[in-house]
Amino acid sequence: MQIIVQNSEIFIILACVFGFFMAWGVGANDVANAMGTSVGSKAITIKQAIIIAVVFEFLGAWLAGGEVTATIRGGMLDPVLLADNPQLLVYGMLSALLAAAIWLMIASARGWPVSTTHSIVGAIVGFGAVGLGVEAVAWGKVGQIASSWLISPLLAGTIGFVLFKSVHHLIFENKDPFSAAKRYVPGYIFLVGFIVAMVTLTKGLKHIGLDLSFGQSLLLSVVIGIIIMALGVMMERRVKYVQNTSDHFGYANVERVFGVLMIFTACAMAFAHGSNDVANAVGPLAAVISVVRSEGVIDSAALVPWWVLVLGGGGIVVGLVTYGHKVIATVGTGITELTPSRGFAATLAAATTVVLASGTGLPISTTHTLVGAILGVGLARGMAALNLRVIGTIAMSWLITLPAGAGLAILFFFMFKGMFG
Repeated sequence: MQIIVQNSEIFIILACVFGFFMAWGVGANDVANAMGTSVGSKAITIKQAIIIAVVFEFLGAWLAGGEVTATIRGGMLDPVLLADNPQLLVYGMLSALLAAAIWLMIASARGWPVSTTHSIVGAIVGFGAVGLGVEAVAWGKVGQIASSWLISPLLAGTIGFVLFKSVHHLIFENKDPFSAAKRYVPGYIFLVGFIVAMVTLTKGLKHIGLDLSFGQSLLLSVVIGIIIMALGVMMERRVKYVQNTSDHFGYANVERVFGVLMIFTACAMAFAHGSNDVANAVGPLAAVISVVRSEGVIDSAALVPWWVLVLGGGGIVVGLVTYGHKVIATVGTGITELTPSRGFAATLAAATTVVLASGTGLPISTTHTLVGAILGVGLARGMAALNLRVIGTIAMSWLITLPAGAGLAILFFFMFKGMFG
């Protein structure tokens, strides 16, 4: 208790610096996943992706990033074991933030799309098991997260496969693909609006006090889907058929219609992601601020000050602008060649999987889900369409994430314990 009172300012400054660093890592790695399909399919440029992400990620983080954050993130640790030594929670959360941020920096430099959620969970499990004892960790929760590594990419890959096959059958195999695209794309635009609204309403907006029931979310999502469809139809009307002798079937014109669709998916995915994943940086930061300000009292929920969400949102934006391009290249072009129609199928499949996971309470990774969806779309074109070497590297980086986060967190935990006693 006395340690916390004596070093309160130092702890808060360190928490803010490490929290910003972690948010930077989320921006450099995770935001790039949300933008990767849009850039890889050439629906938008890297510069446009960064502008969309800067605006919508920040809005998502600030408006829907979390009014209340669990002090001990996701029930990973037993608060009873920390009641007598609250300073251990402070050391642990600082260690977790720094460890996860360093791992994300390494992964982003290599262009590996890893999970920010798993990085922070691995770090918390690491310091909990070694610093507090194996019994302090909720191993059931860890097992759930491990199972999601397999379930979420498989589910998203299956949905992506089916979606792309439906696009291929309804539009590309039609006698007049351009007319078919004009006819069916509004339905897909509605689906995008509906699904991404469901992502945001079921996973994001609970934090700002808008706790809607599943039925209310469903109804509101239908309305949002219709509004977005109407806007999409207006934009679609501007896409005129361009005659090209080398493009006999007019597929390039079809992809231009899908390009309109990808603008919507990019904006909505960025907002939903900002509202969700800022918690990976803000959760441990809120825990430290709560314990320090209450002079060692571990509350079951910590109120997040508005400036912490701004700090998280700002860090995400800086991370994307300075380092996001490497992971965008891996996700957008490294796994399989993406066009706007393929990118749409992958993005919508990923969003759908997140909605299904929200309903069942399964903790999943946006990264794993999106990569799985891109794999599914690639498979719909045959194994030859996939870059197996890149896929192998990504799978390896996923397996390393938990132990890397845990190992670094253990190291930093004992370092802070030694420094502050």
